[in-house]
Amino acid sequence: MITKVHLKNIKCFRDQEITLAPLTLLTGLNGAGKSTVLQSLLLLRQSFLQGTLLNQGLSLNGDLLYLGTGQDLLNENAETEEISVKLQLSNEKEISWIFHYEKSADILPIKRTNFDNKIIGIFSDMFQYLSAERIGPRTFFNKSNFSVIQQNNLGIHGEFTSHFLSVFQNNVITNKLLIHPNGVSDSLKAQVDAWLGVITPGTKVVIGEHTDMDIMSLRYRFTSERDLSNTFRATNVGFGLTYTLPVLVAILAAKPGSTLFIENPEAHLHPKGQSIIGRLMALASMGGVQILTETHSDHVLNGIRLAVHESNVNPNNVGSI
Repeated sequence: MITKVHLKNIKCFRDQEITLAPLTLLTGLNGAGKSTVLQSLLLLRQSFLQGTLLNQGLSLNGDLLYLGTGQDLLNENAETEEISVKLQLSNEKEISWIFHYEKSADILPIKRTNFDNKIIGIFSDMFQYLSAERIGPRTFFNKSNFSVIQQNNLGIHGEFTSHFLSVFQNNVITNKLLIHPNGVSDSLKAQVDAWLGVITPGTKVVIGEHTDMDIMSLRYRFTSERDLSNTFRATNVGFGLTYTLPVLVAILAAKPGSTLFIENPEAHLHPKGQSIIGRLMALASMGGVQILTETHSDHVLNGIRLAVHESNVNPNNVGSI
């Protein structure tokens, strides 16, 4: 787990140390640097996945981020042409990189590092990044055996959530704090239905796989005390259900040692739903999951505060920037 991040000459930060908790909220005004914190760590992961981080350089463009060239990254008040990132881990070990600035380069060369290619949270397969621009309701969703089965990944836009839920729906949730008592079991699918049913009462997810076309269908049905509805296309129900589903699945599926980066988990959710997502993130942090989330929502914050107030979450597990 990462406990501190030290950034030099990266975008808005000329020299900034940031303390991270198991659950860290990035809050504040637009343009204050919330995204830069996430992007700095995502650049390391992107470079690791591209195989450049050990001895080549920092890759600014790829599947996770597209930031441009060196001049787009360097702080405008930088006094040296160096960009550096230092991570402090929970075992007190420090890992650092110093990159040389090149104005037009999209890979900034390494000057010095003590990185030994060790797999830590942001470099492991137990990592999810959900961007603020998630995929909304569609008539169908693509499959990806590589992303889902080999990398345990939902896609940065949540585009493989239906496939992920289909593959791992019977996995048992190990963090008992996340188990909703109304779920028919402790499985991922049952708990997704249970919590989604709290956000929008009676809602259940219906996943369909169309193997001949390599696509997934996502539908919803609604239950009441007496009736069970027909299934409805995702495009014919509330937008917020599908937009929130990747966030819910990522939190519930996260195993101890996992790392989640979630941007704007509150998007398209009503206040009660936002509070529930905050509560779930706080509970997940008690199960050994590190979460960094960028949010503008008082309701997400209040959900976390309630989880702490109810003594389910250690206040030391939560921090904000």
